[in-house]
Amino acid sequence: MPGKGESVRVVVDLTRCQGYGQCVFMAPEVFSMSGREALAYDPDPPDAQREHVLRAAAACPVQALHVDRVSAPDPDRVPDPPSPDGDGFRRTGRVVIVGASLAGMRAATVLRREGFAGPIILVGDERGEPYDRPPLSKQVLTGQVRAHNTALPRLPDLDAEWVRGTAATGLDLGRRCVRLANGRDVEFDRLLIATGTRARPWPDAAEAALDGVFTLRTAEDAFRLRRRLGEGTGRVLVIGAGFTGSEIASVCRELGRPVTVAERGPAPLVGALGGVIGAVAADLQRTHGVDLRCGVSVTALEGEAGRLCRARLSDGDTLPVEVAVAALGAVRNVEWLEGSGLAAGPWGVACDAGCRVFDINGLVTDDVFAAGDVARLPHPLYEYQFLTLEHWGSAVAQAEVAAHNMVSGQARRWPHLALPVFWSSQFGVDIKSVGVPTFADEVMITQGTAKEHRFVAVYGYRGRITAAVTFDQGMWLEFYQGLIEQAAPFPPRFRTVDRSGAAHPVPAEVPDRVLASHGATVVVTGHDPAERRAWLVHRSR
Repeated sequence: MPGKGESVRVVVDLTRCQGYGQCVFMAPEVFSMSGREALAYDPDPPDAQREHVLRAAAACPVQALHVDRVSAPDPDRVPDPPSPDGDGFRRTGRVVIVGASLAGMRAATVLRREGFAGPIILVGDERGEPYDRPPLSKQVLTGQVRAHNTALPRLPDLDAEWVRGTAATGLDLGRRCVRLANGRDVEFDRLLIATGTRARPWPDAAEAALDGVFTLRTAEDAFRLRRRLGEGTGRVLVIGAGFTGSEIASVCRELGRPVTVAERGPAPLVGALGGVIGAVAADLQRTHGVDLRCGVSVTALEGEAGRLCRARLSDGDTLPVEVAVAALGAVRNVEWLEGSGLAAGPWGVACDAGCRVFDINGLVTDDVFAAGDVARLPHPLYEYQFLTLEHWGSAVAQAEVAAHNMVSGQARRWPHLALPVFWSSQFGVDIKSVGVPTFADEVMITQGTAKEHRFVAVYGYRGRITAAVTFDQGMWLEFYQGLIEQAAPFPPRFRTVDRSGAAHPVPAEVPDRVLASHGATVVVTGHDPAERRAWLVHRSR
C-alpha cells in the first residue's frame, strides 16, 4: 500500500465486482453507479481521496479493487522449490516482453513475484505509461475521466527497462533477438508476445481520412473522440454494434447526442451472445433512443471541404452526420512476426495451454510465450478449440500463467484453464459473461426477465452448461462459473425463486462460423492455479 501522502491509482476487476456498491458509499467522489450495477470510477483520483479509496478497497465484499498495484502477492503462498531447469533461469535469465500494456505489465509483475531476478525489458509502441483500456469507451468518453488518467498501477520495485514509443519490427529466433524500429536488436532468453490488437480502420482510406471519422482503441483515440463529442450537437453514426460500438452509442445518448447504429447482422452483440440475447440488446438500445438499423451496412462516408457531412446506407437511406465511429472489430498485431517461423497470422499467435507458442510446424517453442488479445489458446472445456479472447480478465489470467511457466520446470508449469469472462456497461445496465456463449446450441433464461433487462441467461451445448450471461445480475456469475467448470447438465436442474413459470430452452441462434464440434466432455478441478487440472469424464445427456 502507498505510504501517507502518496497518490493512489485504482483498477477495479469488474468481472469480480458484484454491484454491492460499498465503494460508492466509502468514496462517492471516486466511484459511482449508474442503473443497478454498472460501476464507474476514476482510475487516478486526487490525493485528497486517498483515505476514502483505501477504505473502499478494504470494504469491498469480493475484493475487486486494486490500489497502486496490479495484483497483491499472497502472503500465505509457499513459493515453488528450486528446479533443475527453472531455478538457474530465475537468477540469470533475460526476459523481453513485447507489448507494454495490461498483459505485459501483469507478466512483469508476476515474474518478480515468482522470484525472477534477471533483466526484464518491456517494449511498447506508445510513448506514455501503460494504461487501462476499458474506461476509454466509458468514463473517458463521458468526460468523467481524462484519457491520460487511465494509467495502470505499477509496482515501484519492478526494476524493468522500458523501451517506449518504439515498435518491434521483426523476430529472429535463431539469434534470439527482437528487432526494433529504431534499429536496436534486443536479445532474450525468453520472450513474451503481448502486442494485442488495434482497431480495424474504415476500409476506404480517403473516407477514413475525413475530419469526423474515428476509431476507438488507444488513449489518444479516446481523447480525440471525447473532444469532438463535446463540441457539437449533430448526429453520430456508429458503424458496428459489437461491445465497443454499443458502449459508444450508450455514451452518445448519455451526452444527449442523437445516434444511429448501423449493424449488418440481425441484432447487436450477435457474434458474442447469439441472436436471442442480441434481440434483448436491441430492445435496450431502442428503449434509450438509439436509431438502430440492423441488416444495414454503410456503403459510403461523404464529406465537404474535407469534413464528414453524410453517410449512405445499403437500404438507400442517406444520413446527415457530424461524427462517424468505425467499430468494426480488431486487427491482431502480428505483422512484425512475419518470417519468424512462428504460427502467427490474422487469427493470432497459436499457443499451447501453457501459453507456449507453436512454430509454423506445430511444434512447441519452449522459450517463446504469448498472452493477451493476440494469443490463441486451446481450452479443454470447449473441446480444445483454439480461442482468441479480447477481454481484460483473459489478458490477466494468461499473463500470470505465461510468467509462471517462464520460470518453472516442466513438472510445475500451469495450464491456462481460467474461463473467459467479460463485462460491458451500456445504457445503465451491467452486462457480464462467463464461459463462451457462442459455444452453444441452446439458451434459456433461468432468473429474472428479458423484458425488464435484468436476468440470467444460461447457454448449453449437447446437454451441458457452457456459458452464462447476466444483465444486472452479476452476483450470480460465480455460481454459474462453478456449474460450467463441472459440466453441469443443461437445462439446469434447479428452479429459482424469482421465476413464477417454467423456463424452457430455445435455440441460441449462434452464427454458424462459431458453432462447436463434437468431442469429449471435460471438467476442471482444483482452486489454486497450481492445482487446477482438466479431466475427461463420460456424461450422458
